[in-house]
Amino acid sequence: MTIKDKELLRRLLQDGWVIDRIQGSHHILKKGDQTETLPVHGRDVPTGLLNKILKHTGLKLK
Repeated sequence: MTIKDKELLRRLLQDGWVIDRIQGSHHILKKGDQTETLPVHGRDVPTGLLNKILKHTGLKLK
C-alpha cells in the first residue's frame, strides 16, 4: 500500500491529530498525550514507516 505524505497528514488531521510544530520538513502532531512525527517530503511514505505510523496512531486506511 502506498500513500502520499500530504494525504496521510490530511487523514491524521481529520482523525483529531493537531500540528504541534514543524521542524524543517517534519510535522510533529499531537493528540492527547500522544506525539507522532510525520516527514513531509512531497512523495510516498515508505511502507515500513507507514505501518509504524498507522500502528501508533490507530488510523485505519480504507
